[in-house]
Amino acid sequence: MPTLPQDKLDALEMRFDYIEAALAGGAAPDELARLSKEHSDLTEIVTQIRAYKKALRDRVEAEALLKSGERDMAEMAAAEIEDLDETLEGLVQSIRILLLPRDAADEKSIILEIRGGTGGDEAALFAGDLFRMYERYAAARGWTVSVMEESPGEVGGFKEIIANVSGKGVYARMKYESGVHRVQRVPATEASGRIHTSAATVAVLPEVEDIDIDIRPEDIRIDTMRASGAGGQHVNTTDSAVRITHLPTGIVVTSALKSQHQNRAQAMVVLRARLYEQQREERDSARSAERKGQVGSGDRSERIRTYNFPQGRVTDHRINLTLYKLDKVMAGEALDELIEALITEHQAAQLAAMEQGN
Repeated sequence: MPTLPQDKLDALEMRFDYIEAALAGGAAPDELARLSKEHSDLTEIVTQIRAYKKALRDRVEAEALLKSGERDMAEMAAAEIEDLDETLEGLVQSIRILLLPRDAADEKSIILEIRGGTGGDEAALFAGDLFRMYERYAAARGWTVSVMEESPGEVGGFKEIIANVSGKGVYARMKYESGVHRVQRVPATEASGRIHTSAATVAVLPEVEDIDIDIRPEDIRIDTMRASGAGGQHVNTTDSAVRITHLPTGIVVTSALKSQHQNRAQAMVVLRARLYEQQREERDSARSAERKGQVGSGDRSERIRTYNFPQGRVTDHRINLTLYKLDKVMAGEALDELIEALITEHQAAQLAAMEQGN
């Protein structure tokens, strides 16, 4: 059984007790929110640590009974030790995972960007299917999805759609969806019944606040333009659409809702998210070799998953996992099976790296 760093466990318990005392004693208003969040973050691991320490104490007592020489008591103690060893093994594994370095963005909401790739109309239709899959998945988890920008496909779906997905821990789960999603199926427009392959790209960006990323006014150019509409009375005839260009990086963001003020605010949200992600990628470049061996790297050029409709299967290429549950995955019901497997694989890679001293 792997060992745990006892000094680290003790320090976490002491910090937790200190925060509880500070909250009970009436923390200053400016400290209340920060301490409450830290208390919430520590609750799970401290609960596990205390269960682990209690199991260790119980095991010591059981070993004493085992050595007491009384036959009946020894038999009971041996059975209890066996149960406690199993409990301890589970607690050690759980605590080791909770001790892993956490992505600072994991608790954030996200900006979800889906774009039709190779495959023309079929790619746009598939982009729409993916968006609906994520909508259903988000609804099941109690998250909120708000469309920020969309460009419909000629026959349905989307050439591009950008949405905000808000809730607790959205990025922690959705970050594994970044990459190229490939679909194999017979398009509705295909008379000969041939299977076509097309693709859509998914980008998952953590939503950030002003304090997370500093954008200087002189570094952006804001242009207004006439928004395109669906025709007739729905055409926007005012110059309300906004395009923001970040001059140092060349990143361009557009927003074309009815309100110019709303468009500016929304475009800045997307710009901050893209700049934050770019900075994260630059910081991680030194570890690029390691990241290539791990899942969830967020590489949008990587083909991560294939959805094969004729065979009813979904394959995640990063972990070689195939589920014959295509309908349930597309309905958002079985998507968690893929995400949970990716999280487990990622944690296993982190644990292995930690054991090797990396």
